[in-house]
Amino acid sequence: MKGWPLIWGLLAGLSASACARLDEVGRAPGFSHLEGSNQHHAMYSAPLPESTNRGDPTAPSSLWSSERGALFGDRRAARRGDILTVVIEIDDSARISNSSDRSREGSESMGIPSLFGIPERLDRKLPEGASMAEAADIRSRSGYEGSGSVTRTEALTLRLAATVVEELPNGVLRIEGQQEVRVNFELRELFLTGYVRPVDISRRNEITYDKIAGARISYGGRGQISDVQQPRYGQQFADIVLPF
Repeated sequence: MKGWPLIWGLLAGLSASACARLDEVGRAPGFSHLEGSNQHHAMYSAPLPESTNRGDPTAPSSLWSSERGALFGDRRAARRGDILTVVIEIDDSARISNSSDRSREGSESMGIPSLFGIPERLDRKLPEGASMAEAADIRSRSGYEGSGSVTRTEALTLRLAATVVEELPNGVLRIEGQQEVRVNFELRELFLTGYVRPVDISRRNEITYDKIAGARISYGGRGQISDVQQPRYGQQFADIVLPF
């Protein structure tokens, strides 16, 4: 039959997904590997050499030093491989409410009570109760009423160490951060990526999430509790395929 290849392919895909999850039966979910990620390459790459100027008062022979490890040195992240702290404090609330009401009513009536005696003669031939005096009576009425409301409240407070993985030509830094915490058989995952300006990084080497352009923040988890809260593969497939 023509549909058998599709069915066998679907069953093979479901079986592969199920087998992947069966590997974690009786064991805690494993951590994802940092090796091969952008953070790993940025941390292990050699930084660009810093240019020195003999006329610079901050030269090594001077008592004043602008090196990053000096007492008054700038320790803010500024190049590939540097680490900074991202402060995520989301406390948003929004409430939208709207309503609309529309009404219309119309009435039309038409009759021929007297016209050279013709209506009276026609009334004798019409069914009982019918009369040409009220030949047509049209009434119409329409109404519409609608209301809607949206209420949303979000509160999230997190701190994450991110790594500068790329320096763009315009001086903007691309950062990525990943954090995983495992408690018993549940793994909590936090991921962040985006673009920051070096001037927005504070003297404490911190930056708030609202100063990150194109921020992508993912906070979730996986494990036994998360699996129980999710519908099974068959139910998810049925919700997508079935039209009712």
